[in-house]
Amino acid sequence: MSLSSPSRDRALARQAIVRRLLSLDETGTLQTVHVRIAAETTGVHVRTVWRWLAAAKESGRVEPVPRRGVFALDDVLWTRLGELGGNVKALYRWMGEHADDVLAGLGRDRLPSLTTLHDAVHRAQRAGRVLEVSRPSYARLDPQGYDRALAELALPGTIDEAGQAAVEPALQDDPDSSDAAGTSPFTDGVRLYVPGAHVVSTKQLGAVTEAIAHTIAARGVVCVYGDPGQGKTVAVHQALRLLPRRIPVHHARVAVKPALPQLRAALLTAFGLPATALTNRTDAADRALLEAFQAPGVLVIDDVQRIAAPELDYLRLLADAPTTQTSLVLCGAGAERTLARAPALASRVLTWQQVPRLETAQVPGVLHLFHPLWDTATDADLLHTDETRAQGNFRTWAKITSHAYAALDRHPEHTVDAALLAQACARLGPRP
Repeated sequence: MSLSSPSRDRALARQAIVRRLLSLDETGTLQTVHVRIAAETTGVHVRTVWRWLAAAKESGRVEPVPRRGVFALDDVLWTRLGELGGNVKALYRWMGEHADDVLAGLGRDRLPSLTTLHDAVHRAQRAGRVLEVSRPSYARLDPQGYDRALAELALPGTIDEAGQAAVEPALQDDPDSSDAAGTSPFTDGVRLYVPGAHVVSTKQLGAVTEAIAHTIAARGVVCVYGDPGQGKTVAVHQALRLLPRRIPVHHARVAVKPALPQLRAALLTAFGLPATALTNRTDAADRALLEAFQAPGVLVIDDVQRIAAPELDYLRLLADAPTTQTSLVLCGAGAERTLARAPALASRVLTWQQVPRLETAQVPGVLHLFHPLWDTATDADLLHTDETRAQGNFRTWAKITSHAYAALDRHPEHTVDAALLAQACARLGPRP
């Protein structure tokens, strides 16, 4: 049984944010910019956060009061509604076409009526839920003040190696962008293992961002490869977050060694096409995918090393069609070796981008930015741990940070020293 759900995660995020805002309000340092950042983080309107804060002050409780017996859209349906341009009737038709999956996700025995669906959408919008997360307007806000407020809230974000907030650039309003809104799943962030951690925009991550941006502009194929834990997926996430919203991003989730029907179904699902109806209709499915590839966009396949050479050749046929305008981002540990077994596809890769480990000289500075608990650690202790255990692997350092954070939480009197690092490393398992 799953221990968490999107709705539970959203409720927990609300509670954490309201607690933090209340603490700032008690010290007299709460500002409008704090509320704006909280609204962006939770994907609601600024007025909704103010209402949360007022309700918490009045009731003395930070958690929302549950409502029973009222139909509400879960995150999957809300995301699908955004992909359909906010068309509730189109969402209703889509729910009918995927009734079994929708009912299983909602835990209901029948679908709501169109009127009930309209009411649920209106109720969610009145409560402040929005289809697209708002972003700060840099024309009206001092960037230094925004960065300072971001640090004061101590919410997970991104910072570069100079310690500056690496927030997304403001996008120009495009009247056509609402009809082709981005569908990227990457804006939800990445696993950092510990509260208060940040994704650090290292020079390795910047190189991946440049490579992906160039390849997408050329509508080509890029392969991002490297050893496990070096930050490939994080780098791809960051690069795709910086794309203009009007460029749709599709993510195909593939099984281990998928057969061609399974791969075809994963691609259909990535493009929002009816996989169940088309999987066993080869000609119709191929035509649907070729039509989907005609639209400018990005198809991301992580863990591409799971796919065998014959199925990779199917990707080559789609990418090589004369009408194709969709770029391919292939990512995974050992991806370069996998593509070498499919020379027809490998020869069409425009960009090969390796994600190396952190350089030794980078380690102390990056860790100080990754999490504040390393601020008091000496460079010598960090470098020794990197040489003996982490070896420049960012995922390993994230695990060490998690164990060190837990140890300090249990024993606040301890300091971050060689003994604490040794204790954290002892939980990493046997040396390879």
